[in-house]
Amino acid sequence: MKPVWIIDDDRSIRWVFEKALAREEIPFKSFGSAVEAQTALDSGELPQVLVSDIRMPGQSGLDLLRHVKTHYPDLPVIIMTAYSDLDSAVSAFQGGAFDYLPKPFDVDQAVALVRRAIGHSEGTPAGRDLDQEKPADTSTLTPEILGKAASMQEVFRAIGRLSQSHATVLINGESGTGKELVARALHRHSPRADKPFIAINTAAIPKDLLESELFGHERGAFTGAQAQRRGRFEQAEGGTLFLDEIGDMPAELQTRLLRVLSDGHFYRVGGQQPVKANVRVIAATHQNLDERVKQGLFREDLFHRLNVIRLRLPTLKERREDIPLLTQNFLQKSAQELGVESKRLSAATLKYLSGMEFPGNVRQIENLCHWLTVMAPGQIIEVADLPVELREQTLREGPLDWLDGLAAEADRLIVVAPGEVFERLSRDFERTLIRRALAVTGGRRIESAHLLGIGRNTITRKIQDLGLEDAKPTGHEDQG
Repeated sequence: MKPVWIIDDDRSIRWVFEKALAREEIPFKSFGSAVEAQTALDSGELPQVLVSDIRMPGQSGLDLLRHVKTHYPDLPVIIMTAYSDLDSAVSAFQGGAFDYLPKPFDVDQAVALVRRAIGHSEGTPAGRDLDQEKPADTSTLTPEILGKAASMQEVFRAIGRLSQSHATVLINGESGTGKELVARALHRHSPRADKPFIAINTAAIPKDLLESELFGHERGAFTGAQAQRRGRFEQAEGGTLFLDEIGDMPAELQTRLLRVLSDGHFYRVGGQQPVKANVRVIAATHQNLDERVKQGLFREDLFHRLNVIRLRLPTLKERREDIPLLTQNFLQKSAQELGVESKRLSAATLKYLSGMEFPGNVRQIENLCHWLTVMAPGQIIEVADLPVELREQTLREGPLDWLDGLAAEADRLIVVAPGEVFERLSRDFERTLIRRALAVTGGRRIESAHLLGIGRNTITRKIQDLGLEDAKPTGHEDQG
């Protein structure tokens, strides 16, 4: 079998991959840059699968992907990225990647993905020279949706795979999870991107006005209709119409919407001539439409028309590991909008927030960050700087799980200090335990060792190793 190629300028990432592949007896070859890998390709070497980082000094992983798909279109390419944003996923899929792997990654999942790619490549020629369509230019894209949680990565993958599709999409998610952001991303990364994106919240418009809002009206159609008016369907011609809170749409309008989706045309209110509708519909709801269909509150045939592709957005409770990423992003965004220096959360505040309930989901985090940018007195935001209702909520719900804080810190270090995570956290863990025990015993080491369940020699050695010599022993028991 040909080797799997690993391309990453980070030696620690290459090392992790090499060890994992060696353990599975999968041959491999590593490169520190995309230029090295492209030179090897052009000299006639071919891998079984190519795994490349997306952002490296000089030539990027996307440049390498473009070269591979032009000259070796059947070669599976897996793109790695530490930038857990939507645009990385879409860029990879638009460029023809087999899949993408967000950092930090689970080693077993990474190996499983490589095995899938190997299975895809076996028996297919890897050297056909075909002209491929150049992927869309993503150099000006901004990460409008962020998340490194597995549930968000699935959303990114879906948007990436739908980037060349006109399919109707139904988005399910609680209030504040970002349904309109996802709808805009689906439009922005679709063939309709240069046409209008029109959004309407069907629950926010009175029932007697909603029909005219959607389909428009002719002059004189009703009292006050002084002129012809184009509705949202006409405004979105050629583009995307986003129907938010579709579950609350009145029954008679459900029937009209079904006819548009079925026939491809509609009539303005008071109109006699059909109007063609070339519109991609994306619908969203926080409700369970399956249940509403069973209750007779939503048309089953319309549900099936809308439910071609369904995306479920996770609540913030399901993606707590994204809270550090989201708060950092929103604090920077708020600072930029207000023209001030960006504030930062202390480690204690971040731990506090990571264990809290946020019923408003990502929107609540965004609002909180804007409030903190305006109201927090210092550049470093402490727990005492949080709004009083959040502090009361935390106290009311009891102490936070320290493992959540540990998980958040591990996620951060995996990104900023790969290869050092275990040693750093292990030393911090031991240092904290010994300091607390010494504080309780007044610095008596033998008693502290007894409380911790370790030996006298062990605690003495660790005090020296961890730089805790300032914790002076007291009494005769620590002598000899």
